[in-house]
Amino acid sequence: MVMEIDSSNPNGEDGVNKINGHDHDSDRRHMAIIEPHSELPKPEAPAGLFALPPSPPSGNYSFKFGKFIRERSNNFSAAIVKKLNSLDDARAEAEPEPAASAVIKPDEVTQFNISGLKVVVKLKSHGEEGEEKIKGRISFFSRSNCRDCTAVRRFFKQKGLKFVEINVDVFPPREKELIRRTGSSQVPQVFLNDKLFGGLVALNSLRNSGTFDERFREMLGRKCSGDAPAPPLYGFDDDDEEEESMDEMLLSVKLLRQRLPIQDRLIKLKIVKNCFSGSEMVDVLTHHFKCDRMKAVEIGKLLSRKHFIHHVFGESEFEDGNHFYRFLEHEPYIKKCYNFRVATNDTAPKPAVFVGQRLNKIMSAILEAYASDDRRHVDYAAISKSEEFRRYVNLASDLQRVNLFELSPDEKLAFFLNLYNAMVIHAIIRVGHPEGVIDRKSFFSDFQYVVGGYPYSLSTIKNGILRNNRRDTYSLAKPFGSGDKRLELCPLKVNPLIHFGLCNGTRSSPTVRFFSAQGVEAELRSATREFFQSGGMEVNLEKRTVYLTRIIKWFNVDFGQEKEILKWSINYLDATKAGLLTHLLGDGGPVNIIYQSYDWSMNS
Repeated sequence: MVMEIDSSNPNGEDGVNKINGHDHDSDRRHMAIIEPHSELPKPEAPAGLFALPPSPPSGNYSFKFGKFIRERSNNFSAAIVKKLNSLDDARAEAEPEPAASAVIKPDEVTQFNISGLKVVVKLKSHGEEGEEKIKGRISFFSRSNCRDCTAVRRFFKQKGLKFVEINVDVFPPREKELIRRTGSSQVPQVFLNDKLFGGLVALNSLRNSGTFDERFREMLGRKCSGDAPAPPLYGFDDDDEEEESMDEMLLSVKLLRQRLPIQDRLIKLKIVKNCFSGSEMVDVLTHHFKCDRMKAVEIGKLLSRKHFIHHVFGESEFEDGNHFYRFLEHEPYIKKCYNFRVATNDTAPKPAVFVGQRLNKIMSAILEAYASDDRRHVDYAAISKSEEFRRYVNLASDLQRVNLFELSPDEKLAFFLNLYNAMVIHAIIRVGHPEGVIDRKSFFSDFQYVVGGYPYSLSTIKNGILRNNRRDTYSLAKPFGSGDKRLELCPLKVNPLIHFGLCNGTRSSPTVRFFSAQGVEAELRSATREFFQSGGMEVNLEKRTVYLTRIIKWFNVDFGQEKEILKWSINYLDATKAGLLTHLLGDGGPVNIIYQSYDWSMNS
C-alpha cells in the first residue's frame, strides 16, 4: 500500500519526519511504503479516500514489513490502523483547505467535502416551508386535450403544489358531480378543499395580484372535509356506470361451446386443433332450436360475422357440410394477444367510433399526467401503477370483436395510429423495452392484440394497414397474404406522414401523441413539422450537406427519390432551414445527404 504524506505543516514534525528512527528534515515531502507479506492479502485504501501516486524508488523512506511485524507482533491490526491514522492526520493538517467546509447562503445548495463522504444540504425555501402548513387538498376537474386544463396543471407543478386531478373523460360518472357542484360541465374547475375556487381565469387573476401564496395558505390551512371532491381510487369501476349488455347471440354460443365435438383433426395434411365441422354445428342448432338447416346456417353466418367463430383457414364465412371452424378463443394466435384474458369478451360489441374516441381520451389523459410537457419523456413505471392505465387495459378487451369496417377512412387512420402508440406503451410495460436487434424483431412482431376478430402486431398495423401491405425493412414477405380479410381496411394510398405520427418508444422516434378522427390530417402535418424542426433534418450550407432522419431511408419507398424528398420536406421546416435548403437546391450544385444515427434507447 502506498501513502502520500505532505509534511509541509510545521506542527506535524514529530508524527511525520521520523519513521523507524530515520530523520528526513532534508526532504519535506516523502513517501512511506508498507509492503504486505506475500501470503497475506494486500490492504486496500477505501475508494476515493486519496489518490495513489506512482511508487517512488525504494530507499531510506521505506521500512521492512518483517521489522514492523516484530515491533507490533502482539497487535498487528492496531499497528496498521495507528499508522494510517497518523499519516492521514498529517496529510489533513498539511492541506490548505479544511477537511470539512460549509458556507451556507440562503436558497443555495451547500456542499460539505469530507474525506470519503459527500454531504449536500439545501436550505428550505419559503415555498417549501409553506407546504408544511398546507393541510387541505387542491382538486380540479379536467378533460383530455383541454388547453386550459394543461395550463392549470402546469401552473400547479411550477408552484410545487400537490393536486388531485379528476378527468371526466377517464371517469365519465364524475361529470354529474361536476355539474352538481358548479352548475356547468365546463372545465377546468379548481376546488380548495370543498370550496369552488374557479377556473384558469381565477388562477391568473390571483397570480397577477401577487397574493397567490398567501391566499392559498390561508384557504388550505385546515384539513380537508368529507364534502370535498373525492380522489379517484385504484381498482374500482364506476358504480353508476351502465351495465354492459350481453350479445344477443350469447345463448347460442354457450350452447355450441357445450354441445359441439371440439377436437383436433387432420385437414389438408395439417393437424388443426380445437375445431368442429359446419355440419356438426348445424346439427346441434337444428336439434336445440327445432329449426331447419337453412335457418341454422343463417345463425352460423351471424356468429361468424360477430367473430365468435372463424373458418380454420379463413376461406369462407360459414357453410353447412365438411367445412371446419373454431371459436375465437381457440385460435392459435390468441395466446400472444395481450388484450385477451381467459375468455372472449361476450358483451355486445360497442361501435368502433366510440371505442376509438374512448381510447384517444384515456391515452391522452395518461400522457398529460405521466409524460413531460414536450412528450419526449414518458414515465412508464408511473403509468403501469395508474388507474388510467388499468382502465385502458379493460377498454382494450372491447376491441376483440369490434366492427372496424364501419369506420370512415379518417376514422380508420386515427384509430390505427392511436392503437399503435397505445400498444407500444402497453408492450414496454408488459414485456420491457427491447435491447438488441433480435429483441426488437420480437417486440414488433410478437406483441399482439386481437382486434375485430383478427390478430394485429405493431408490425402488422404499421406495414400491413397503414402502409397498405408493404414489406417491412429487411423483410421478404408482405404482412397479409392474398384473400386476407384485413386487406379491406388498408387505405387506397399510403400517406408518408404516418411515419411521424407513430412512436416506437425510442429517443429518435417522433414524440408520442394521439389523434382525433376529425383533424387527423392536420394533426399529422403538425407532428411532421414538429419532428423536422426538432432535429429530424439539419442543413449545413458550407458543406452542402443535409442530415436527414434515418426513418426516411428505411421507408424510402413511401417518400420517393431523395431529391423529391428534399423538396417535399421544405414545407415542414422552419424559415431558416427552409431558406438554406432552397438555396442548395436552387443553385444547381450537388447536395450531399447523410442519414442520422438512430438512438434506440427508451424515451423514459
